[in-house]
Amino acid sequence: MASDPAPATLELRGISKRFGVVQALDSVDLALRPGEVHALVGENGAGKSTLIQIAAGVYQPDDGTILLRGSETTLPTPARAEAAGVSVVYQELSLVPDLDVAENIYLHREPRRARVFLDNSRLHAQCGTYLQELGIDIAPNTPVSSLSVAQRQLIEIAKALSRDADVVIFDEPTASLTSVEEEHLFGIIRNLRERGKAVMYVSHRLA
Repeated sequence: MASDPAPATLELRGISKRFGVVQALDSVDLALRPGEVHALVGENGAGKSTLIQIAAGVYQPDDGTILLRGSETTLPTPARAEAAGVSVVYQELSLVPDLDVAENIYLHREPRRARVFLDNSRLHAQCGTYLQELGIDIAPNTPVSSLSVAQRQLIEIAKALSRDADVVIFDEPTASLTSVEEEHLFGIIRNLRERGKAVMYVSHRLA
């Protein structure tokens, strides 16, 4: 007898969203469970981004229910969604070019001495260990402005994963990556699955 599936970490039931006369989502159901990877694939305009932004607290659904670890909830803001363990790696990069890699990854979460002074040495050591674990060969003190688009994408991914979220959503993550970098990303996703994270991979690239 097959065992029952694990309870969903994040579940969306009957989610609908309209923008004026455009029905972006119509009674969509989605359950993201620990240790599973779901692919959400569709052409541009299919509603993928709207669904992501509802899960991330950017938009509120017109109808439907959001459940987090089995309990009905609302995600009124991105900060609330992040605090609840939902992290999104967006296609649009949000890094600060004038800061280095470590400062971007731990922005607003930097280690401090006496809760006041930025501890740069600990910040860069902590980031170096973390990047090594992810297999990203970029020095923590590298200015983001000097990185290629593909390297910035990897740092954006590292930034999202550093929050240790239970649900990780990738929005078109391979758009600017080479085939080698894509395989690296898929390795990271397999690692997340093995660690019991719920993963959603969003793409319009059917291949």
